[in-house]
Amino acid sequence: MAETSLTELLERNARHVESLDSDHFAGVEDTQAPVAVSICCSDSRVPHDGMWDVTHPGWLFTPSTIGNQVWDIHDGERVVDGSLLYPMINTRTNVTLVVGHTGCGAVSAALDAVQNGPGMVPAGIEKWVDLIVPVVEAGLNDERIDADRDVSLVDQLVEYNVDRQIEFLLESDDVPETETVYGFVYDFQGVYSDERGRAYLVNADGETDVAALRELAPTKYHDAVDRLLQ
Repeated sequence: MAETSLTELLERNARHVESLDSDHFAGVEDTQAPVAVSICCSDSRVPHDGMWDVTHPGWLFTPSTIGNQVWDIHDGERVVDGSLLYPMINTRTNVTLVVGHTGCGAVSAALDAVQNGPGMVPAGIEKWVDLIVPVVEAGLNDERIDADRDVSLVDQLVEYNVDRQIEFLLESDDVPETETVYGFVYDFQGVYSDERGRAYLVNADGETDVAALRELAPTKYHDAVDRLLQ
């Protein structure tokens, strides 16, 4: 089992400080204007900055939620999560990325809850699993999802979940009309191909046809546009 210590944490931060140029934070110390907000799953294997090769602060706004869910509950209703809505409105990102990932534990937990009943988990986790259960239930009734495929049921549902999260954003009156929403699945397990670490474009403003999606991307990146559910 991996372990760490206070000494290691301080050493890692010291190396971080030493690696920075003197002007590393110039231009962002008092304000921020990120070009995009990327909401990923809360998972140590899914690095926001790493997957988009971000080397300087202020380029990407990076909230995470369990199951890369874009919503929260307020007064009994689903609303756009504030950590995602804030950069849209206050920093005018214009581009939102909804990033799921292969082997998602949140989708796995929701699937287990649907198939075997709710487990015993702390309330703070249970809330987020409960919010994604209806997505999994709907996915299991989608004719494109098949438990007998070579691709795992969880990975099929991960992609389905990205679609549903984007659908919610597109239907929300709180999301600015100028916002472009892309859906990706970060593959570190070789599900979409043997090229691990690739973020596959699976959705663009609700468009899920692979041919149409590839028209949006340069030809050299067509291999990075793919879907399990077609």
